[in-house]
Amino acid sequence: MSPAFYWCIALLFGLAGIGAPVALSMIVSSILYLFLKGQDVGLAAEQMIQGIYDSFLLLAIPLFITAANIMNAGTISERLLKFCLALVGRFRGGLGHVNVVANMIFAGMSGSAVADAVGLGKIIIGMMRQENRYSAGYAAAITAAASTIGPIIPPSIPMVMYALISDTSIGYLFLGGFVPGIMMGFALMILNARMARIENVPLEEPVPRSELPRLTLRAFPALMMPVILLFGIYGGATTPTEAAAIAALYALILATFFYRAVSFGTLYSVFLESGRATASVGLVIGASLIFNYIVAAENIPAQVSTLMKGLDVSPLVFLLGVNVLFLILGCLLDATTIILVIIPLFIPTCKALGIDMVHFGVTAVVNCMIGLITPPYGVLLFVINAITGIPLRTIIKAIWPFIGVLVVALLIMLLVPQTVLFLPRLFGYVG
Repeated sequence: MSPAFYWCIALLFGLAGIGAPVALSMIVSSILYLFLKGQDVGLAAEQMIQGIYDSFLLLAIPLFITAANIMNAGTISERLLKFCLALVGRFRGGLGHVNVVANMIFAGMSGSAVADAVGLGKIIIGMMRQENRYSAGYAAAITAAASTIGPIIPPSIPMVMYALISDTSIGYLFLGGFVPGIMMGFALMILNARMARIENVPLEEPVPRSELPRLTLRAFPALMMPVILLFGIYGGATTPTEAAAIAALYALILATFFYRAVSFGTLYSVFLESGRATASVGLVIGASLIFNYIVAAENIPAQVSTLMKGLDVSPLVFLLGVNVLFLILGCLLDATTIILVIIPLFIPTCKALGIDMVHFGVTAVVNCMIGLITPPYGVLLFVINAITGIPLRTIIKAIWPFIGVLVVALLIMLLVPQTVLFLPRLFGYVG
């Protein structure tokens, strides 16, 4: 590796260390690299513009963000919670189960962990805190942990990013996320049931079974969104990007005309917030494209691949080692940076070792989502703290058991690839 690359890395970590946004740190350090190498610094802008505008798949990201924001602005979250309360609220730890199940359903609509935490978090935490039935830390921790399911059950914004950098089928990646997402949900529900018995959490007053048809009918249009979305993709009617556009339009029609819960003023705020979120994600993607150009120019992926081959490691040992690295990096970096900058370094080695790219992609995304609740840089912990006012120290103290069960679920996915590949192969995947 050239001295210019070492200076680039030093500036990147230096800027990030003093609190500069990661995307801007990557852009500035990349420009320094180009300058030191005697290349045209305008190449940075060229890589960013070409990379973003040449990818039709990336259009799915702003559309999924818009769909999630429209649903959060309407009454869809409340209707889903009431439906889930009638469904699983009668069991011990009922509201904890409601929290997880609602996030699993909402995951089929938003594709974003932060959107799930914001959309459902404040409401469900308020319900759990009534009459001090659940401690503040526990309510916040299970909400943050359940929100990690959002990008695993399709649609998934992180999987769109992984498909971009790995040239893997987004449709098969989405299918691969179903079983792992359900596994994560069941793992959290088992832990919740156990902890509810230990803490002797009082049973909720059961919703009469006669109310279930009415609540189901009220939530039915919202519950149909994942069905429409996935039928379009796997039925061959739409591409994932077109399906994202349909999801955004369906959410708009549902919130505006069917539920009559969103005004034009609210829509303006929704589109403004969606634009800001898209710009933020787009900046990170653009910065990663420049940085990946530099990484390729330095031939680092090939060097990593050669090093791994020289170590003569088995595919399983490699997978376990890389995932331990991702868990450590998740404590310090955001998921987008890991997916767009770190993961591409290991893709050539995965292919050389014969590791399935769908299996690797889904487990890597699950790993990155666990990183969202891992201190000290757990984004979802900060989100829950911001929307509820529960002290960060209280949330961190309660989050560890949830991290533990999610890591166990991840380990099962790594050791048993069929948990990820069963559904893709059922639909014709032969990778």
